Parts: sequence; structure tokens; C-alpha cells
Amino acid sequence: MTVRRLIYSLGYRYRLHRKDLPGTPDLVFPGRRAVIFVHGCFWHGHDCKRGARTPKSNTGYWKVKIARNVERDAKTIDDLERNAWRVLVVWECELKDAGTLHDKLDAFLTSRP
Repeated sequence: MTVRRLIYSLGYRYRLHRKDLPGTPDLVFPGRRAVIFVHGCFWHGHDCKRGARTPKSNTGYWKVKIARNVERDAKTIDDLERNAWRVLVVWECELKDAGTLHDKLDAFLTSRP
């Protein structure tokens, strides 16, 4: 919701979770051929402090699960880019710094292919 509010305040409009696109992106900007995924650091294996932690119980299961998520995310991004979509991943840890996130989103949405 943080990302949605910020994008809306920048004046951009979007569609949510288009099922006809690989990976069902969180936010879709059809006219700009751009998509944004908002990923949780732990669930998608980010290299930050939260994403790099290892669960204390059922470790084997979680390592395999997260590795599968990372692999699926890479394939999804590749599929979208091969179909001429621009892709941005916003990580959960990036939501803490609203100013930097604002600039990142604005730069992504302002640029054209």
C-alpha cells in the first residue's frame, strides 16, 4: 500500500495484478509497458539483513522454498523483458526511506524505452 500511495501521489495510474502477464505483477502501467513487483525480503531471498536470515526451525524446507522463489522471480523478469516490458523490483527494506523510494519510482516511471 505504501508504494501504491506514493505512485498515486506522483500522478501515475496503474492496474493491479494482471493475470495475463508472467508472474502477475503487483502494479502494471500498460501505456508505459512497465511493471513493478513489491517483494518481501525474506520470501524472495534479498541480500539485506532481513532477507539473509535463516529460520531456526525447518531450515531445509525454507532454504529450498526461498531458492525456488528466487529462481521463479528471475524467470518471470526474463519473460517480461523478452516481451518488451520494463521491470522494477521494490524490496520491503526500501520502504523505510520514502525519499529515496520516491526518486526511484519517479525515475523508473518517467523513463521511456
